[in-house]
Amino acid sequence: MKRVVMRRALLESIHFRACGRRYNSQTADACAAAKEVDIFPQLPTFDYTPPTYTGPTAAEILAKRKEFLSPSMFYFYKKPVNIVHGKMQYLFDENGRRYLDAFGGIATVCCGHCHPDVVKAIVNQTESLQHSTILYLNHAIADFAEALASKLPGDLKVVFFTNSGTEANELAMMMARLYTGSHDIISLRNAYHGNAAGTMGATAQSNWKFNVVQSGVHHAMNPDPYRGLFGSNGEEYAKDVQDLIQFGTSGHVAAFISEAIQGVGGIVELASGYLPAVYNSIRKAGGLCIADEVQSGFARTGRHFWGFETQGVVPDIVTMAKGIGNGIPLGAVVTTPKIAEVLTQRSYFNTFGGNPVCTAAGLAVLRVIERENLQENAHVVGSYLKERLNDLKEKHEIIGDIRGRGLMLGVELVTDRQLKTPAKVEILQVMDQMKDMGVLVGKGGFYGNVFRITPPLCFSREDADFLVDAMDYAISKL
Repeated sequence: MKRVVMRRALLESIHFRACGRRYNSQTADACAAAKEVDIFPQLPTFDYTPPTYTGPTAAEILAKRKEFLSPSMFYFYKKPVNIVHGKMQYLFDENGRRYLDAFGGIATVCCGHCHPDVVKAIVNQTESLQHSTILYLNHAIADFAEALASKLPGDLKVVFFTNSGTEANELAMMMARLYTGSHDIISLRNAYHGNAAGTMGATAQSNWKFNVVQSGVHHAMNPDPYRGLFGSNGEEYAKDVQDLIQFGTSGHVAAFISEAIQGVGGIVELASGYLPAVYNSIRKAGGLCIADEVQSGFARTGRHFWGFETQGVVPDIVTMAKGIGNGIPLGAVVTTPKIAEVLTQRSYFNTFGGNPVCTAAGLAVLRVIERENLQENAHVVGSYLKERLNDLKEKHEIIGDIRGRGLMLGVELVTDRQLKTPAKVEILQVMDQMKDMGVLVGKGGFYGNVFRITPPLCFSREDADFLVDAMDYAISKL
């Protein structure tokens, strides 16, 4: 009831702005008859003015990109936006126009853009010591490792720092193979774990895989509640992993690796009960269980700090990146002391892994998440946003599915709900329209037809309303 009253108040204010008089049925009819006006949803107020930008224009930057950067780099929108400044959940373009960031740099900005505490930690550490080497002692890496270990269950307390999620997953897969003495790894179809030699093998979407040698990885049926063969029955999907072990390997495996919610794959939350059954099969076959928390970790799912906790399991190795540094290039692998010992067989070293600036930033991020109750905010605002998106699904036939947890949500667009035909063209039109209204949102999934909503965790209910209202308006214009 409260939301209905609030939305009516919003409607009244919109009519008042459009027609210059208080809203009622008579003035509404008069206003409509006199002038048909398209009223865009309005950005929430934000008391901040960005500094004046004096750098290159979007056209100049685009020209340089085409000449000097890889042709594999792509960009969103027919007319790409030149982002020059950020503040909390908002971004600003070259003209000072404000946008609501509903993508968070691909689930990376968790505390908010340029959060003052994170910036301060980076600046202070840079002024003191920007880089040396882990061959010398420095408190920054040790302090962060201790704090990070305290956020994980059981005996998961030994940390290896990397520069990215790809590096973290590469290291985790190598450690599993060394520890078990087996080579075979099981991943999921529709998975994305990185783009290096080993992780590309674990990735299971053809549009992210090059034709190079990728050995030793088997891909199990994806437990996708929306498109999968067994709907939401996680235990039925898990039988496919047991079949792979029996008929695709020697009977012994090195590891199983998965995300609890597939990010690049289109915010697909694994069917309930899947991971407990699979972890049981993998451990019986002598393998380790790797949880890829690159996108779902660091409080993004709301009720839980880590995605794997949503399925009630404890992995043997956890990988992470993105939200760990709020935009700083930082990743990590956390495992048990026993498993960590395998890297003493030879020399393992990472020049920038554990860099003092990066680890100082990581510690600041953890403290901000805790002090500002961002996990609770992700749960409360994310639940409200998901409820509003489900209401939108009832209104628009093109919305086939709403899924995810906390502030990691997906909206899948289809042209036919029965056939689940991907709305690959329509989603681009909606994205462009939303950008014009001031909302930046991501997209993903194998067919590129899923909105990926992964904003900074400081996202508010007002931001959620604006996002949904903008999406509603854009879809209505198709």
